[in-house]
Amino acid sequence: MATSRALRRPVLKIRSAVPSRRIDHLAAEEPLEIRLDGTPLTVTMRTPGDDFDLAAGFLVSEGAVGSAGDISSIRYCAGATAEGLNTYNVLDVRLAPGVAAPAPRNFYTTSSCGVCGKASLEAVSTVARWSVRDDPMRVTPSLISSLPDLLRSAQRVFDRTGGLHAAGLFTPDGTALCVREDVGRHNAVDKILGWAAREDRLPLSGTVLMVSGRASFELVQKAVMAGIPMLAAVSAPSSLAAELAAAEGLTLIGFLRGESMNVYTGEQRMEVDERRRESA
Repeated sequence: MATSRALRRPVLKIRSAVPSRRIDHLAAEEPLEIRLDGTPLTVTMRTPGDDFDLAAGFLVSEGAVGSAGDISSIRYCAGATAEGLNTYNVLDVRLAPGVAAPAPRNFYTTSSCGVCGKASLEAVSTVARWSVRDDPMRVTPSLISSLPDLLRSAQRVFDRTGGLHAAGLFTPDGTALCVREDVGRHNAVDKILGWAAREDRLPLSGTVLMVSGRASFELVQKAVMAGIPMLAAVSAPSSLAAELAAAEGLTLIGFLRGESMNVYTGEQRMEVDERRRESA
């Protein structure tokens, strides 16, 4: 595959009013067109790499795929340019016989779709294959506090560019099952979901999804669709993200900074000593 996740670019660096010239590394961003049985389905801007996982994870998020057997094949489309060259930016996914294609781009997961919050919540409940409400997983605050550093240590491209989001899937003892990077935090999560689907690991019961950035409605939705009972983020969740997490029984953690965190929903999965509770 003739693509790179980081590209070199000359820049003028100014420090304390003193100019210098240097080579900087930028996170690669290119469009990926996903086709379904030859028909264009969607286009997303992503960092090249793990594209098959991204496509599979997108279909998991849409409710079309729940196991490796649901996908017949994924391949790059040759002849994607007028010259017949392969750009590695067009994928075609073939679903297994009997697997229904998702509805033409169901955009209820985006903030600009114009669908009311209640309809969005109901839509996720309708298409989710697994329930996370009764997942018995429990974790300690110290384990959750360790996840940002564990995720950061696995961000190889971020070390060069400083411009990528990351998502990591962890066990309750802190073992990293899968870590993915991308310019889009939603894509990073889809790459994890796609990895799990292609490895036949769905549902992802008893795991924690750690993400850089904030916890949006769409990230909560993706966790629910994959059967992940806990989502932790370094920044804030949106109000609709918290509503969806509460409705589906997912543990949602935000503002994860050092030993501090806010548990917005699903606090029963946190092993805390109530005798040490501070007064508000």
